[in-house]
Amino acid sequence: MLMDRARHEIIQYGKALVDTNLTKGTGGNLSVYDPETGLMAITPTGIDFYEIQPEDIVIMKLDGTIVEGDKKPSSEWVMHAIQYERRDDITAVIHAHTTYATVIATLRQELPPSHYMIAVAGPNVRCARYATYGSPELAENAYEAMLDRYAVLLANHGILAGTYSLANAFNIIEEVEYCAQIYYMAKSIGDPVILDDAEMAKMAVKFQNYGQK
Repeated sequence: MLMDRARHEIIQYGKALVDTNLTKGTGGNLSVYDPETGLMAITPTGIDFYEIQPEDIVIMKLDGTIVEGDKKPSSEWVMHAIQYERRDDITAVIHAHTTYATVIATLRQELPPSHYMIAVAGPNVRCARYATYGSPELAENAYEAMLDRYAVLLANHGILAGTYSLANAFNIIEEVEYCAQIYYMAKSIGDPVILDDAEMAKMAVKFQNYGQK
């Protein structure tokens, strides 16, 4: 099978999303891109993460042409493909329906730097303009809001993260969700103190080599 390693990693981290309560049921999708072949491996639509088998992973071109697999790809495949088409620093993408990040997204607000760990994604996490799930408009909105960032909130929907590996994309999802929870809890009893631009600039330098490459 094409992209065998990517298939197994997608299944591994799909299960991890459920195990760590970062998504539920079939909510969310994962993909890996191979720049050398121009192929993307992505989760099939509507199958529980614990039921997906390696042969269920869809291998496709970024224009939507299916190269290998008999399942329908995720309805959000365009939202993954647009990142790979336009950014050379992203080769893995995870979309999930996390709780606290989605709460902020339903307010259509950005997630500010109330905790320094948000630096894994950027100086803040913007909220993309709302569009229907699976639509080209949502893909475009997510791309624009994630420029110069590694994560974006999707209005009334969830979170998207993209970077150089699924391991690091998963880490970004975890950390942003943690920051969203802290922000939510702090807002419930007062006004969180937001780290200033100078401090976040320091964090950007410190986080340049964060994680395992």
